[in-house]
Amino acid sequence: MNKIAKWGMVGIAIAGIAVFGISRMMPHQNKEMQIGGPAAGPGGSKPLYVRAIIARNQSLEDGINISGSLIPNEEVNLSFEKSGKITGIYFEEGKTVRKGDLLAKINDAPLQAQLKRLEAQLKLNEDRLFRQKTLLEREAVSQETFQEAEASLMALRAQIEEIHADIDQTELRAPFDGIVGLRQVSLGAYASPSTNVATLTSTSKLKVEFAVPERYAGVLKPGAPLTFSVEGDNRQYSAKVYAVNSIVDSETRTYTVRAIYDNSDGQLVPGRYVSVSLVTRIFDDAISVPSEAIISEMGIDKVFLYKSGKAFPVEIKKGLRTDASVQIVEGIALGDTIITSGTMQLRTGSAVELKELK
Repeated sequence: MNKIAKWGMVGIAIAGIAVFGISRMMPHQNKEMQIGGPAAGPGGSKPLYVRAIIARNQSLEDGINISGSLIPNEEVNLSFEKSGKITGIYFEEGKTVRKGDLLAKINDAPLQAQLKRLEAQLKLNEDRLFRQKTLLEREAVSQETFQEAEASLMALRAQIEEIHADIDQTELRAPFDGIVGLRQVSLGAYASPSTNVATLTSTSKLKVEFAVPERYAGVLKPGAPLTFSVEGDNRQYSAKVYAVNSIVDSETRTYTVRAIYDNSDGQLVPGRYVSVSLVTRIFDDAISVPSEAIISEMGIDKVFLYKSGKAFPVEIKKGLRTDASVQIVEGIALGDTIITSGTMQLRTGSAVELKELK
């Protein structure tokens, strides 16, 4: 027997064994299909175990988490109203000052000299007016002469008040209680109204500033409570909204909100980044379902209801969406049993069995 004939007989033998094996397996597979395989149509399929909830009224909160920053309640760059050489600096950097405290002063020697001269003239004018009044009573001078002396005295007093006002402008005083920042000038330096001496910041209260999406415009009102946290601190701080911007920013499509925080203990400082959490609306009688219970097909939202061991789809209208659930405003009634798991495998009339009901 040549080599080709030998390999041909081997191939025939292998083919025969394969055909025999397949013929032995076919009845067994047919039997399995008849016993355990799914039948065509929902009526003959095995029940699908699912979870479900009963539709009830519940309170639903619409909240947002957003970033913001702390800003001072009041802040101003301190500068003189007049120009001159700085002759005194009376504050310490980083220290608290009170409203009206003298912080710095520029040279007022020329003004003080003018004041002394005018005050000396004031005494003479007052004596002159007294004499003119006495003479007028005796009809020794005219009414016009008396009025000229009176006008001269009034003008002199006005000049003295003006000098006092100019001297006040050489003094830099704290406009409110706060903390003085780093000094930007030195003693003997020439200062002008554009010279920044230091920054005064009021930190007894802090403003929490953040921007929210435009869909909350008109919803978030003054008085709304919020909480915030700062990096590296696990504590939650409470504040209240006191003002909202009157317009929406056309570029960012957000509007700015400010809240006030009582920082009387001085734990927080302005400029820090904060994470803000607040509730914008509360729905007391809402029906909501887990987001995974909703199926969207061709722009239509629906859920499956459990009725007598079968699943039936109903079209719904969604409302508020939170992190875990969605409000249903149409399509579901109180007491309905809503299937929340296995929804992608369900069809109209699918046989289901509840393994968990809440």
